[in-house]
Amino acid sequence: MDLTLKVWRQKDAKSKGHFETYKVNNISPDSSFLEMMDILNEQLINECKEPVAINKGCRGGVVGLDGTTHSGPVAFDHDCREGICGMCSLYIDGRAHGPDNDITTCQLHMRKFKDGDTITIEPWRSKGFPVIKDLVVDRGAFDKILQAGGFISVNTGGVPDANAIPIKKENADESMDAAACVGCGACVATCKNGSAMLFVAARVSSLALLPQGKIEGAKRAKAMVAKMDELGFGSCTNTRACEMECPKGIKVSHIARLNREFLSAKLKD
Repeated sequence: MDLTLKVWRQKDAKSKGHFETYKVNNISPDSSFLEMMDILNEQLINECKEPVAINKGCRGGVVGLDGTTHSGPVAFDHDCREGICGMCSLYIDGRAHGPDNDITTCQLHMRKFKDGDTITIEPWRSKGFPVIKDLVVDRGAFDKILQAGGFISVNTGGVPDANAIPIKKENADESMDAAACVGCGACVATCKNGSAMLFVAARVSSLALLPQGKIEGAKRAKAMVAKMDELGFGSCTNTRACEMECPKGIKVSHIARLNREFLSAKLKD
C-alpha cells in the first residue's frame, strides 16, 4: 500500500506544534501500525540532509513534502508491542488507537486502511497529558493518581492456597475485568472533558470488590479522586465515550462503583 501520513510534530512542550506530511510506499497490509511508523522513521533517517556546517555532522534536518525542515525521526511511545503496557498512545484518524475496536495501537494492522489513504496521526489531546515531543505525551499523572491510592496494608502473610480466601465468583470476575486496565489513557483522550474517571474507577473497583482492598477502601477512593482533580482532569458527564474506546473493554459501571465508594467515604466523614 502507498499511504500519505499527516503527523503531528512538536519539538517540546513549550514549542508550537504543526502537522507535517510524508509519503510511505509498499507497506504490507500485514504490518502493524507501529511497524509502519518504524518504516517511516527509517525513511526519514535515510533522507537526512548533508551536514550544514564543517565538522558538525548531520543535524537531523529532513525536508518534508511541504518543503519545511523538521528534526529527524518521529518520536512515538512503544514498549511491549503486545497490547499489555499501554504505552502506544496515538490518536489515529480521530480515534484513540485507530479504526478498530478493543485494541491498542500496537495491535492495529495496516489492513484496516486502504491503498492511497491519508492517515492523520496525533498525540493524546488532554491537559493532563502534556506533549513531551511529537507523539509522546507525559502520562505521569496516572502514576501520581496510583500513588495517591496507596497500597494494601493488611498482612497477607505467605502465599495462600488458591481457595483460602472465599470470594464470590462474580466479584472475582468483575475485579479481574477492572484490573485489565493498562493505563493507556485512551479514556482521557476520548472524553470531551478529558476525564480520568474510567481509569480511576478501574483501579478502585479492582480492589473494592476484594476483601483485601476493603480496609483502605474509603481512604483510597477519596485520595485518588482528589489527586485526579488536582492534576487538571475534567469531570465525567456520562457520555460513555471512554467505554467505547477502551482497548480492554472497561465498563462505565465501574464509575458507578467509584461514585458509591466516594460518597460512602464522605458520609462517614
